[in-house]
Amino acid sequence: MSDMLVSLMNLPDVSEEVRRLKESGITIRKVHTWEPSLLRSFVENQFSEAWADEVDMAFSSRPPTCYVATHDKKIIGFAAYECTSRDYFGPTGVDLKYRGKGIGTALLVCALRSLREMGYVYAVIGGAGPTEFYENQVGAFVIPNSVPGVYTDPLDRLPETSS
Repeated sequence: MSDMLVSLMNLPDVSEEVRRLKESGITIRKVHTWEPSLLRSFVENQFSEAWADEVDMAFSSRPPTCYVATHDKKIIGFAAYECTSRDYFGPTGVDLKYRGKGIGTALLVCALRSLREMGYVYAVIGGAGPTEFYENQVGAFVIPNSVPGVYTDPLDRLPETSS
């Protein structure tokens, strides 16, 4: 998966989408400092332990560098930034049952706006899977020769053992 580059200067306005989601009971907000275990559990159960490790880094910043989507007092999606490396967006994901409702786009744009507020003009979307999504939503483009990017020399993860 290649890295992508996105300009932060002309991001789309998602305020109407965020309002529409809120009317349907879905809230897009920054994660709270007292929610690391809830976020980690969601990411690990829905995506991977490696992503959960990256998202843990969001809580080393004040305020945390992650947005969440919530519904019925549960996390249903997230978008982290400044976790993998400075000026990086990701990881991000939405529960399969909630996809196709605009949640991913709202999370993406909110996180990218936060990177712009931090003073960045461009951001890297690290190891982007669905490149068409990022191209269509925010005009991102693939960075040539960006594989494996920052994700070089990964350590093997040991299988869980019972004691």
